[in-house]
Amino acid sequence: MGRTAFKRFQLPQLATMAIELKCRSSHQRQLSLFRAFSAVVRLVLLLLISLSLRCIRGRLRHCRRTPTILISIWWFFTFQLRSFMSVSTIPVICYYNGQMMRTKTDVTYEGRKAVIAPMDIPIECTFEELIGLIYSKTNIDKRRFRLSLNCKYPLRSGNRFQPFPIRDDSSLRRMLNLVNTTSIEEIELFIEVVRVKGLLNKSVGGHVDLFVRDNYNVAQPDYDCGPSSSPVPDIGANGDDEDCADDGGNDEDVDNECNENTDVEVDEHASSFGYFTQILENEHGIYVSAEAPCCDVSNHPDEDTLDESSPFNFHLPPTPQFEHVENLDNVVASAWTPWVPHSSGYCGGEFVIGQVFNSKSDLQDAAKIYSIKAHQEFIVVASSKKLLVLRCKKAEECNCPWKLRAMVVKDTSLFVINKYAGPHTCVNPCFNRDHHQLDSNLVATHIKSLIKAQFTLTTAAIQASVMERWGYQISYKKALDGKHKAIRQLFGDFCQSYTELPRLFLGIEQSNPGCVVIWKTCEINVPNTEIFQRVFWSFKPSIEGFEHCRPIMSIDGTHLYGKYKRKLLIAMGCDGNNQLFPLAFALTEGENTDSWRWFLACIRNGVTKRTGICVISDRHPGIMAAMSDPDLGWAAPSAYHRICMRHLASNFMTRFKDKILKNLVCKAALATTERKFNKHMHTIGRINSEALQWLEAIPVHLWALSHDGGRRYGLMTTNISEVFNSVLKGARCLPVTALVQLTFFRLNGYFVARREVGANRLASTEQFTPYVDAQLQGRVVKAGSMEIVLYDHVKGLFHVKLRRGRTYRLNLHEKNCTCGKTLIYGFPCSHMIAACQHRCVDFHLFVEGYYSTQSYYNTWASLFHPIFNEDEWPLYDGPTIVPPDSLQRMGSGRPRSTRLHNEMDVREGKTSITCGLCKQPGHNRRSCLNRNQL
Repeated sequence: MGRTAFKRFQLPQLATMAIELKCRSSHQRQLSLFRAFSAVVRLVLLLLISLSLRCIRGRLRHCRRTPTILISIWWFFTFQLRSFMSVSTIPVICYYNGQMMRTKTDVTYEGRKAVIAPMDIPIECTFEELIGLIYSKTNIDKRRFRLSLNCKYPLRSGNRFQPFPIRDDSSLRRMLNLVNTTSIEEIELFIEVVRVKGLLNKSVGGHVDLFVRDNYNVAQPDYDCGPSSSPVPDIGANGDDEDCADDGGNDEDVDNECNENTDVEVDEHASSFGYFTQILENEHGIYVSAEAPCCDVSNHPDEDTLDESSPFNFHLPPTPQFEHVENLDNVVASAWTPWVPHSSGYCGGEFVIGQVFNSKSDLQDAAKIYSIKAHQEFIVVASSKKLLVLRCKKAEECNCPWKLRAMVVKDTSLFVINKYAGPHTCVNPCFNRDHHQLDSNLVATHIKSLIKAQFTLTTAAIQASVMERWGYQISYKKALDGKHKAIRQLFGDFCQSYTELPRLFLGIEQSNPGCVVIWKTCEINVPNTEIFQRVFWSFKPSIEGFEHCRPIMSIDGTHLYGKYKRKLLIAMGCDGNNQLFPLAFALTEGENTDSWRWFLACIRNGVTKRTGICVISDRHPGIMAAMSDPDLGWAAPSAYHRICMRHLASNFMTRFKDKILKNLVCKAALATTERKFNKHMHTIGRINSEALQWLEAIPVHLWALSHDGGRRYGLMTTNISEVFNSVLKGARCLPVTALVQLTFFRLNGYFVARREVGANRLASTEQFTPYVDAQLQGRVVKAGSMEIVLYDHVKGLFHVKLRRGRTYRLNLHEKNCTCGKTLIYGFPCSHMIAACQHRCVDFHLFVEGYYSTQSYYNTWASLFHPIFNEDEWPLYDGPTIVPPDSLQRMGSGRPRSTRLHNEMDVREGKTSITCGLCKQPGHNRRSCLNRNQL
């Protein structure tokens, strides 16, 4: 080929290369020049080495100065190469103000506000210098945020990338060396900011709040080891443990490591509060596969959804999801490890040398699942923080070769299998209903998702779920222990929750100022430590909304079924739509005179000072004594006490055991007129005079609606408190911090839903609540068939006659009718509506203001504000709160019920027991008198 051909083919290529070189950035040109200069230097050095060897052999004897010249040239090029390298920089593309997105094959950086900043990093740059350079380049506040650096690291096989954390000078050197060892020309560095803990140092207000923290049972790899310069592909194959740490091992049998008696490991620094709020909300940001339906593989919240004007990140309460049971088989550490040719995690089948697990507990769970599926059992030969050795339980009897040995990877929490012999060759002599490896720890891991969705999960349901999953029937005790361990893992320790409770209230008060929290503790001889006795709390929206409710309050107590014996005291109001209104709560040692006096005093001093409040309760002696104490502010006329009709009838039934009399007592209590009341009381006296005397000993205004004077607005029971007790039933077995959080989130749910209803009715110009509208519509229909006789239009005296012949007298000026319903319920009866229509008077004027739509909206108008992260709560500097040992439930197993059962616990209409031999009611086969004869 001639010069023409050379120019024809070579010149266009040279021109293209020149254009490309011109278009490149400065750091790219510098990198290209550096590579070219390095190639020339290497070529010259090879030539010098060759000439030096030939000189040494004497082939250039005629030139005596040749060695000196060669050495000088060698020194010159070496010095120039070092000088060039000392001033060279590596091009790095920095991404910040977003989040890193991971899949199995690639790493990207996304975010609507993500910023790309090119930087030139000197080759000799240290990690501290890099951090300072990034802070200055990105203008990130180093006092409030710390940086998390990850570079896009190429894998050895395939076009695959994974994040590589940059945490020290060694990892930084490895990142900068990518431009020399790979074809990468620009290094991609992903920057994520993490808020510095303890930002708030001063107390704000007085008390509580909650937050959500990511805590999923999903594999999340720890890349602390990074792509080590000493890879681990030979691990286990030849027994080389250089890259695994061993503390010498513990060769004794420690079978209790994976046994029923193994204690569940709970992170002392993990907050039960953070996990509880996670349970009450839809779970987001779980690490998933790229092939999964959800493409969001970030474990970080979307910063675009945060309020720019707020320096805090708020976490919304999750809602329970009962979608699926977590798959324990997927305990995979990662889809990528520094030793790519080896498999990771346990996906069924036999184990493989080189498999990697997130932690020792994940490996133990995988071994248990493997043994359960294989219907074989193993024992633990050695177990420590860095070593786990398992072998078949029947190895000596049947010469089964199954054995597994795993060690921790140096400077990480990962465990890798380095020796394995399998599968099992032994045979079980008989069928077992239970499995040794199916212990309470594995049961706890299995039912975590079930506990998240349903706190009241029964032990029988746990047994059924385990049976369906693995085909083994576990004992009641093992299922109950698994439930207790799952609750402990999710919500924290019962004892530790009392210590965390003061700071929880501080967090709530921080974002919701105005909440009332009152403590009562006992001092002990231990310095800076006090024993918990009682705590009272009420949220500000409840305090403000109660001013617009009807002046009614229902109080009741319920048992807690956790590790410590406690009583939860509850005060409930009632809004204009006849719905419950949660007002105040208290944790006490029990129901007694002192605790009820303290609870009612806290309500009067911290929640409301309204006069004329009607308090409905049972006949507990502590409540009766507190309500009659004039110093507490609950005696008449400041407040009026009324008795729950249901509890009164229950006490009556327990004493006299007569359903007919019980029904007559209920009719007398519900009678709206004195005539009907006297009629039923007379009937009771004729049947049982002792029963009549028992009723007459109780002041009639406490339980009879006809003698109430309109104080209780027709509410005859404490059902509004009982209903909320059932709402909290699932949380009564949880630690106290979880119980407080549940009250916060449930109340917020009530306020959000009912505030929207009130706003919609206001927008549609509805005058009254749905409850009153329905009542008035029914009474208007009844009023159309009544005969009205006017007696005095000035005083508003009317006579109303029904078709059945019964007559009623009413006075419109005094808003009074002889039927008594207008006074009792607070809105007009059908007789008053008929009179108003007869005189063309608007009967809506006789409806009390508590039933208006505006009052209903004002009741639920106050807002609950989202709570800051736990690390942003004010610091608690008071004494350490500990629970009293005297209230701890003794023994293990199911706690004994402390409820005093009575006839209210028996379902109405339930038939009595019937003997299977003689078919007669009242006894069973064992106590049948005719047992021997038959």
